[in-house]
Amino acid sequence: MNTPLTDEFTIQDDFPPVDYEQWRQVVEESLRGAPFEKKLVTHTYEGIDVQPVYSRRDAPAGRDPFGFPGLPPFVRGAQPLGATATGWDLRQEYTHPDIRAANEAILEDVGGGATSVLLRLDATARNGQVPGEGATANADCDGVLAFSVDDLDAVMDGVDLSTTGVALDAGAAFAPAAAMLAGLWQRRGVDGDGPAGAFLADPLGALARNGQLPLPIDSMLDLLVDLARWTAGSLPRVTAVGVDTTAYHDAGATAAQDLGFAMGTAVAYLRAMCDGGLDIDTAARQILFRIGLGTHHFLAIAKLRAARRLWSRVVEASGGSPAAGGMQIHTRTSNRALTQRDPYVNLLRNTVAAFAAGIGGADVVTSVPFDAMVGLPDTFSRRVARNTVLVLREEAHLHRVIDPAGGSWFLDRLTEQLAEKAWETLQELERRGGILAALESGWVAAQIDAGYAPRAKDIARRKVGITGVSEFPDISEKPVAPPPLDPAALRAAAAARLAAQRTADAAGELAATDDRLASLVQAAASGANLAELARACGFEGSAYNLIPPLEPRSFAEPFEELRDASDAWQAAHGRRPRVFLANMGPIAQHSARAMYAKNFFEAGGFEVIGNDGFGAAESATAAFSESGARIAVICSSDPLYQEFVPALAPQLKAAGARSVIVAGAPGENAEPWQAAGVDRFIFIKCDVLATLRELLQEEGVWPPHGD
Repeated sequence: MNTPLTDEFTIQDDFPPVDYEQWRQVVEESLRGAPFEKKLVTHTYEGIDVQPVYSRRDAPAGRDPFGFPGLPPFVRGAQPLGATATGWDLRQEYTHPDIRAANEAILEDVGGGATSVLLRLDATARNGQVPGEGATANADCDGVLAFSVDDLDAVMDGVDLSTTGVALDAGAAFAPAAAMLAGLWQRRGVDGDGPAGAFLADPLGALARNGQLPLPIDSMLDLLVDLARWTAGSLPRVTAVGVDTTAYHDAGATAAQDLGFAMGTAVAYLRAMCDGGLDIDTAARQILFRIGLGTHHFLAIAKLRAARRLWSRVVEASGGSPAAGGMQIHTRTSNRALTQRDPYVNLLRNTVAAFAAGIGGADVVTSVPFDAMVGLPDTFSRRVARNTVLVLREEAHLHRVIDPAGGSWFLDRLTEQLAEKAWETLQELERRGGILAALESGWVAAQIDAGYAPRAKDIARRKVGITGVSEFPDISEKPVAPPPLDPAALRAAAAARLAAQRTADAAGELAATDDRLASLVQAAASGANLAELARACGFEGSAYNLIPPLEPRSFAEPFEELRDASDAWQAAHGRRPRVFLANMGPIAQHSARAMYAKNFFEAGGFEVIGNDGFGAAESATAAFSESGARIAVICSSDPLYQEFVPALAPQLKAAGARSVIVAGAPGENAEPWQAAGVDRFIFIKCDVLATLRELLQEEGVWPPHGD
């Protein structure tokens, strides 16, 4: 007899809905008394609790609190169609000091899919000087050595400036540099509606990063206002002002602090521009935000969405029209997340950040070469960097959906919480007199230090692991060698080039008109170099608004410093400091802790000598004596430790072990094992960084020679 077929299968009929309380009850029963909040709720460094599951109950209040793409509060995007039509602007950055090399890199990238370029000028130029002047005259080259319109013309030789946008990172010398770029556009005949780009005037960001300005801040803001007014009237596709959060982000700021400081800076610029005669809508549209992203992709996505919400609220509160609150965002993978060691892992870090930028709705994306922290990128690393974004756009089609994060209860809630935290930071800045007063008082630095301290502790304990550095390091990796440079020769060539170029009396031309920027542009087009333009702006080589600069922090740096010390020791002595693993018992008994110990010590630059295990203390001691190591780590299971540790530790000491270590928490055995000769224990949650430093110090490796 045939059994009749059942009705059509449906999830709803066969699996009835379960509400949150029912789910929570089952979970707590499975935890068997362990606290739910401790086991399943994680916490961000902003103080936000991340729940294990989100549902409709977590949705922000209101019928439609995030609105529609292209409409206030712009959480879902500043444009109605997002990036669906054109994708993101792929803006690659260039720092090679040699003009010819920079030009070759630009041509390769533009030919390979980049749509705009960002030129970071050398520190000499960013200070308003030319080679041979000031304290930066003999410094290492850290940017393009371009000091005139002729130099910029050579850097951009062969590039169609009517289709390729140009942005400048000129630090405090934003006005002279902007005049040079505008002069180049005039020379090329792409003025008016033609050129696109950004001048990125950000004196407060320069102050935070460098600790000083070449003019008093009021004069710097006057220059910013003049540039914004001239740009708004002359170059409709160019923004004059930049709010660059990387000084704060690279110093260790949390995402909420980063956004709060960005809003505080933008408010200061809005006030200056409005006091200078611009209407609020025009002023708001002159600002491009540059935001650094890390590898926590959910947080990075929420960060961009929260930034747009915050900016919309700021513009609204300032009296701007709803449309003026649409934010322009340029993202870059943050330096603090990148590593010098095992730099190929940076390919993945950059991919995560670029993915988050696309999903979060960035307008402009910079894809960072994997060797950026080692030195100047080469052709291969630049190609892979730009292709990373092209794959995400052209093959993964991430831009085909408007606000793909929208509707995720988790991301919507995280966006709202992050915006609330950042708004609190902005309010506190305002109570303290604004971002400038907070920088000068040290409050900003203190807040960043306090926010970074828990992260630093987690990095030191490897609760936050850094792949290839503190976790799974490759002690024998071959370093990536950047192209060699001769800074002295490059500066000499730049000085000779400037001497051969025709100069003009920029100060005299400025005296002839009240339009300072128009005069600067005309002077630049007539041949004035950057230093002459800077002097016309009032730069005299003095320093103002002196504060301690925000020091950048790299997550990997503390461990990379240990590796550097080990490399120096190896170069001097022919070998690395060594650790011997006294693996006791069968492989199954010691392999887990032996692998843990190997990663632990290689993160500090130790050569780890392993083996398949020993059955007796005497054989382990004999192998240790032959290893040349002075550090021995006993690795086995807890039951075997009871047998081996009391017998093995004193024998290792007698054989010359400076330090005897047990891999694993000792529990109640700490005192008797220490009495037997054990010096320390390594285990999950111990301070890995401090332990490695102490052991390297005992070996004579740390601190490095000369410190």
